[in-house]
Amino acid sequence: MKYQVQENCLTIFLPEDVDHHNAEEIKREADRLIDREHIRYIIFDFADTGFMDSSGIGVIMGRYKKVYMMGGEVWAVHTNERMRKILTMSGVMKIMQIYEEDK
Repeated sequence: MKYQVQENCLTIFLPEDVDHHNAEEIKREADRLIDREHIRYIIFDFADTGFMDSSGIGVIMGRYKKVYMMGGEVWAVHTNERMRKILTMSGVMKIMQIYEEDK
């Protein structure tokens, strides 16, 4: 996983599979950076992601709860059709913005 901090924004570059094998590591590192860097905005970058299970949804929901309390927001970028479908079906689309570049 790769993480990038710019001011109060954290970008999390998600791996190809976001599942129970790596969700805990993503949570731990994201929470450490959120607390240390006073993060208010999180961008989940799905450019390389082709699969996400319920533990991936949990990663997003938990980070949303952390930054929402501070007036922050959660965004998704580079979502493919499959990821948009998963995010919609899970209800996560209600709490996160999806930024799509004009094609």
